[in-house]
Parts: sequence; structure tokens; C-alpha cells
Amino acid sequence: MTDYTALRTTMVDTQVRPSDVTKYTVIEALLNVPREAFVPRDHRDAAYAGDHIALDQGRVILDARTLAKMLDALDLQKDDLVLDIGSGLGYSAAVIARMAEAVIAVEDEEGRASEAQSTLAENGVDNAVVHTAPLTEGAAEHGPYDAIVVQGGVEFLPESLTSQLKEGGRIVTLFIEGALGVVRIGYKIDGEINWRYAFNAGAPVLPGFEKHHAFEL
Repeated sequence: MTDYTALRTTMVDTQVRPSDVTKYTVIEALLNVPREAFVPRDHRDAAYAGDHIALDQGRVILDARTLAKMLDALDLQKDDLVLDIGSGLGYSAAVIARMAEAVIAVEDEEGRASEAQSTLAENGVDNAVVHTAPLTEGAAEHGPYDAIVVQGGVEFLPESLTSQLKEGGRIVTLFIEGALGVVRIGYKIDGEINWRYAFNAGAPVLPGFEKHHAFEL
């Protein structure tokens, strides 16, 4: 029988801590959320392998290092309301839920959203709600948000999302620029997003966030 608790500890000790993730809240969340419960059943043996985990339609669950560094840079607080874009089967929402007051997770496919909500409930996560909508639309009716996390690559970021961020709020996004992926933290100041470099990473571009959509509006 697989000892998932030991695998979680190894994941944190070998993938997360060496990547300059120092915030206790991030470490604690990753040690306590059962990643294997939030991945496709046929991928459970690879849940802690250190790679993105494939979903359907080109989507992935971000590897633990990337997610941890994003959340470490975002500096979530216990009273934050967080918008989690592209939460997949709910792993990122479960992690964020241990660090913030509440999470609104957005998924664009009803079956995936339903599975995520069920898995969150089965694991006692009662402060995360999965909202079904196009990822680029977010969930304005539940906002505005103290923080926004985008769980995948983007080539452009629509104003429909950034408008849901509170003044003084922050957003973490993985921008895909050619072959390079750059994670940046954005701070909303006087209605504008001011971006700062965080670290390099890579991931598939989320549906709806491809650059050509910027010219079709």
C-alpha cells in the first residue's frame, strides 16, 4: 500500500523547500492536502513525482514547486478572498483554502467542476466553492478579490479578470513569452496592475488565454 503521507513529506523536502519556499503557511498546506486525491485516478502513482499532471484538453495540474513558489510570492493572508482560475480537480483550491478565508475556484467544464467540488467536500474543505464558467470570465459575482491565482500559462490576461481584483490586491500569473515562461506578481494600484518578476517556470497556455484572442474582441 502506498504511503502517501511519506511521499508528501518527500515532495516538500526535495521539490519545495530547496526552491526558496519559506512561508510556513505554504509548507503546512502542502504537507496536509492529499495531492493524490485531486488527480485523475490513473495518475495517482505520479501525484508526487515533481511534474505537471495531465488532465484532458491539454490542461495540467501545476507541479508542486511552481504552485508553492506562486503562493509564497503571493503572501496570502488568513482573511483573504481568493479567486483560483483553472483549479482543475481542486488541488490548488484545497491548498489555498488552508491559507485564506475563502476560495472561489473557476473551471470551464461542468464535469470537472463537479468532481472538484465533490473531492473538496470529501476532504473536509468547506471554504472553497467551484464556479463553472469560461476561465477568462472569472466569477465577478463573488468578488472583488484580495488575490487571484491563475493555474496555467497565459499569453495575455483579459481585463475581465483584473477588474475583479480589489484595489491593493495582487495577482500571480505565468506569462508565456515565446519559449520562456515568467511568473509575475501584479499589484493593483490606482486601478492599474503593476507587475514584478517572481521566477521562471513553464506550463501549457490555458484555453482562452492565447494571444490571438486579444485581437478578436
